Amino acid sequence: ADLFERTAEELAQQGLVCECLGGGRLSHRPEERKIHVYGYSVGFGRADHSVTTEKLKAKYPDYEITWADEGY
Repeated sequence: ADLFERTAEELAQQGLVCECLGGGRLSHRPEERKIHVYGYSVGFGRADHSVTTEKLKAKYPDYEITWADEGY
C-alpha cells in the first residue's frame, strides 16, 4: 500500500489518476533466470497474474516466468 500511495501521489502531481487492480508477490532468482508471480494483497486483493506474467515475459524473454494463485 505504501508503494501504491507514493506512486499515486507522484502521478497526481502530473494530473494523472491511477487505480490499483490487485497485488501479489514476486520470487526472483536471477542466477537461475526465473521469476515466479504469486499471492495476493490483503488490502487490494489478487491481481491478474497472467497479465503480469505476460508483461514480464516481454521484458525478460530469456527468463522462465511462471505464476500461481496459491501463496501469500
